[in-house]
Amino acid sequence: NVFHGVDWTVLIYPQMIDANSGQVVSKYPRTICRFWHITDLHLDPSYHLAQDPTKVCFSSKGAPATHAGLYGDFLCDSPYSLIQSAFTNMAPLTQPEDFIIWTGDSPPHVPPDELSTDLVIQVISNMTQTITQHFPNLTVFPALGNHDYWPQDQMPDSTNDIYKAAAALWKRWLEPEALTTLSQGGFYSQLVKPGLRLLSLNTILYYGPDKVTINMTDPAGQFEWLEKTLEKSAQSKEKVYVIAHVPVGYLPFVGNTTAIRKSHNERLVAIFRKYSHVVAGQFYGHTHRDSIMVLLDEQGYPVNSLFVSPAVTPIKSFWEQYSNNPGFRMYLYSNKDYSVMDIWQYYLNLTEANEKQRSDWRLEYIMTEAFGLSDLQPKSLLQLGLSFMLPQSKAFDKYFSHFMVDYNSSIVCDGSCKVHQVCAVLYLDQQSYSKCASSADW
Repeated sequence: NVFHGVDWTVLIYPQMIDANSGQVVSKYPRTICRFWHITDLHLDPSYHLAQDPTKVCFSSKGAPATHAGLYGDFLCDSPYSLIQSAFTNMAPLTQPEDFIIWTGDSPPHVPPDELSTDLVIQVISNMTQTITQHFPNLTVFPALGNHDYWPQDQMPDSTNDIYKAAAALWKRWLEPEALTTLSQGGFYSQLVKPGLRLLSLNTILYYGPDKVTINMTDPAGQFEWLEKTLEKSAQSKEKVYVIAHVPVGYLPFVGNTTAIRKSHNERLVAIFRKYSHVVAGQFYGHTHRDSIMVLLDEQGYPVNSLFVSPAVTPIKSFWEQYSNNPGFRMYLYSNKDYSVMDIWQYYLNLTEANEKQRSDWRLEYIMTEAFGLSDLQPKSLLQLGLSFMLPQSKAFDKYFSHFMVDYNSSIVCDGSCKVHQVCAVLYLDQQSYSKCASSADW
């Protein structure tokens, strides 16, 4: 676990050393706090080491998992041993004042007839218990993912068994008011600490494959609720963290495709621009990859930082060129204005872990160090995104390697691959993204 010559498992984060005595004076300044992000656990209870590689896990859908080991395979969702190893390695790094965001997707990628409402609830319950066992004293703020429903993606705009089950399972972490809106529409708001509010959105209501909400302009009244909640926070001088499963903006690995429906994406972008002085950070999952976005206002000024955390599951389809190593992360933020200062991204080299039959989770990178940034404020992210546009940009090559969580450093992203990546970082609305994607100048 050595990174830049320092054993970061001993020094949980950088400490200040007195030049004369060599003693630790303090950790980060008292104004710096931390929280953790876990996402896309995708437990596959069927995973087992079978002689027939096509029978290792249901989630491979018959594709041969030829490199299956103790901690999984790139064609399978997470075995329980992988999820447990992630939490076992993360737990000693946490501090009592930390909190965790958990952005959804507990069940595996399997055909609908292999699951049911009861089985989905059972998997969410299992993951909730596992998290509670490893982090008994930390508050966890969950968000629902598109697989956290049965049939998957078909989230309704009104109360149902799964929303109600989630509220019952998460009542140890959430307050009555949050539990009420969670059980009714799958979203909620809660004060993390004085001055900082967290909003957990149900972006599955805006997800293309959700046939239930396809013709609705404001499913479950979530847009109206979101604007009212942000307005109230503005008046109360609160800052807000937004968490959700499916991100706003454009997908970085395919051209001209928003993660949610384009019409709903435009509306969310407009709301986040209007309340950019209130929103101090946005945090998502769903893509399984590691990416950033910066929200620009109509004049092109950077107003919001957005982060998509990579998954714990390593799954890819048989035909996909690349996947991701399993990951979890820590954010550092300012206790003064709640701005995001840094990311510490941890990962497991899955191939090595299976070979050694031991899970050595390591620090993959510290974002400010990796890219020479002073913080992760919108201005810094814009600067970074613009540097990606340069020909033979070393910063972009590093970013793309982290995008895959160091899955395969020999894969090169240039041409249209790079255009899709960079335009997705810099432009979240249709007009500016289209302009970026169609401009060959850079």
